[in-house]
Amino acid sequence: MKVLVTGIAGFIGFHLAQRLLARGDIVIGVDNLSDYYDVSLKQARLASLKEHPRQANLTFIKLDLADTSATDALFSSEKPERVVHLAAQAGVRYSIKNPYAYASCNLVAFVNVLEGCRHHQVEHLVYASSSSVYGGNAKLPFSEDDTVDHPVSLYAATKKANELMAHTYSHLYRLPTTGLRFFTVYGPWGRPDMSPFLFANAILSERPIQIFNHGDMMRDFTYIDDIVEGLVRVLDKPATPDPDFDTTSPKASTSNAPYRIFNIGNSQPEMLLDFIGALENALGMTAKKEFLPMQAGDVKSTFADTSALQAWVGFKPNTKLESGIERFIKWYRAYYL
Repeated sequence: MKVLVTGIAGFIGFHLAQRLLARGDIVIGVDNLSDYYDVSLKQARLASLKEHPRQANLTFIKLDLADTSATDALFSSEKPERVVHLAAQAGVRYSIKNPYAYASCNLVAFVNVLEGCRHHQVEHLVYASSSSVYGGNAKLPFSEDDTVDHPVSLYAATKKANELMAHTYSHLYRLPTTGLRFFTVYGPWGRPDMSPFLFANAILSERPIQIFNHGDMMRDFTYIDDIVEGLVRVLDKPATPDPDFDTTSPKASTSNAPYRIFNIGNSQPEMLLDFIGALENALGMTAKKEFLPMQAGDVKSTFADTSALQAWVGFKPNTKLESGIERFIKWYRAYYL
């Protein structure tokens, strides 16, 4: 297939592109190389892709998807058969500091991608949602059919908006769309603004790590290879209308339009202090800890119910935390030390 991957220089986009190239797909990669975090890491990911044995099947285009005319020209010239939209302004805490970045990257850009898919007969749009949409929900595990109308950050609100926007295009134009709610993704080449990197860097530098809510937090850490496996399987199975959809009692995750929403998480949430312990074991060092109150926009716990994903594509993430952390630290030492 010819697949457009947006955010290809990002953490997940990079790993997905490697997988698609390995199986013989033609990959059109787009990224604006935002300076939200270290651009040299994004450039290193792209450099690694260019060394792929099938790099001849890869085209990279630097482009801001919030630019409507440029995005339309992209779809007109490249004519992708399927699209995986991973480009976004990430970060829960940053959305409190810089809300306008989220309106441009997560809303305007998403409309442009939807329009591109609509006008150029794209067979399937798969896009990144987030576990953040569950907001203040306290019932665990999180199910796709739970109400998600109480976001606690603008980032979460934009991801919920993406799901609603996708449904509209599925309904009006019969565009198959599938949203994946990612749960705390980690692994080699990960983002330096996320906890595995921040904690590893602090431990190795013998600086205290900041532990919010005094450590009383739980996360469903999901290894990158599992995320990519789920993405590829979902990409290969376009969303279809739910034959059992009941408009008098509608489920949130399906529709009478070709629309699906799935959680993708490890379904084995870990206490934050246990996660730190796994990092300490992999590094052979003990962390200095600074316990702090909960941060604005954060949530106490995440826990994915992935039964719908497993029923749809026959897969559920299953990488053990200790194994994933060891692989992350091996990469971290090789790249940074």
